[in-house]
Amino acid sequence: MNSKQLHQLFLTCHSANTDTRKIVKNDMFFALKGANFNGNAFAKKALELGAKYAIIDEPDFVLNEQTILVQDVLKTLQDLATYHRHYLNIPIIALTGSNGKTTTKELISAILSKKYSTTATTGNLNNHIGVPLTLLSMTQDTQIGVVEMGANHQKEIQFLCQIAHPDYGYITNFGKAHLEGFGGIEGVIKGKSELYDYLIAHKKTIFVNGNDPIQVEKTKHADTFSFGTSDHNVNVTLIEANPFVHLKYDALIIKSQLIGAYNFDNIAAAIAIGHYFKIDAHDIRMGIENYVPNNNRSQIVTKGKTKIILDAYNANPTSMRAALVSFKKQKGKKIAILGDMFELGDYASEEHQMIADFTASLNFHDTILVGKNFYNCKTDSKSIKQFKSFDDFKANYNWSNKGDVTILIKGSRGMALERVLELESF
Repeated sequence: MNSKQLHQLFLTCHSANTDTRKIVKNDMFFALKGANFNGNAFAKKALELGAKYAIIDEPDFVLNEQTILVQDVLKTLQDLATYHRHYLNIPIIALTGSNGKTTTKELISAILSKKYSTTATTGNLNNHIGVPLTLLSMTQDTQIGVVEMGANHQKEIQFLCQIAHPDYGYITNFGKAHLEGFGGIEGVIKGKSELYDYLIAHKKTIFVNGNDPIQVEKTKHADTFSFGTSDHNVNVTLIEANPFVHLKYDALIIKSQLIGAYNFDNIAAAIAIGHYFKIDAHDIRMGIENYVPNNNRSQIVTKGKTKIILDAYNANPTSMRAALVSFKKQKGKKIAILGDMFELGDYASEEHQMIADFTASLNFHDTILVGKNFYNCKTDSKSIKQFKSFDDFKANYNWSNKGDVTILIKGSRGMALERVLELESF
């Protein structure tokens, strides 16, 4: 069965699904395989739960006309997504970068939705499975699609572009993320710039942060639409970030609910893209001001007299340093709780030590370092407390003198530092 034939069946379905735990009636179930599971074995269950079709790639699991046998389920999913993308024939905006992808994507969607029916990546479904699922979630009512693309090694963004065929693109920044897979910061720049390579080769438009010299250099021969503090297609000025980002655009003062100066570029990019697609300036302001971060990303949580900046969704050396710089500007007593940063490979020891040294220089009331990498850092600072694991921290850190305090919680996803809020002693 080719993509056109399968697409005709897909159009009669509710949505594409790869997880029987989330089956909705009339879904098309794709029986993907993983290191520890075989989706083919769940095809029968998917149909019993209400799926209309199950796409499988092993003959032993054929049940009836509702099971469709293909050569490779994953490739079929990806090919169908590309076919569907061209069937819809709508503008697709692709987004990648080391930090701020999801926040920027959410802001772009919030603004574009003021004028257009917009479908954007849900959560961070941004890999070789998530991008196809995002494309297949778009319907004939969708007018603009926003697709987040993640990568931890070379050629990944290139591959995702071949699936999504974007018309527009934006790279948030180039930072010290996934150094293990990319092989250093130069590898990060090369890998993320695969989005530029695709857009330039296909004569598409790139949104560029004019304040970022790397972005400017990489796109000097491209069709660009730039934003920055002055002399760009769209000019946006930071007013303050203490803690919430306030900025000026088109004579309007916009008061966001995002904290930290590091979010200024994310907001400015969304404003620029809204401007490009002719969203009214007041609607742009409303989109920004009504966006409330969630899912452990720059959330403000209050427990009694304690204010918590919960930024525990993920971390790398670049985002960690930016968060600490912003946190330093908070008034009063401050405690930073930092968890290990993952996927740094041979750079792990050096990068964790640099963050430990930098944090020591900021003179917080306490800095709590959690995880084996941070535990192995050398420091003479009495304000730094080191713990091998979350359980070690939970059992041994003394909260008795906490008092009125602002707390920053930041670490890689695998550290799950949001558990701090559940501690009985906290």
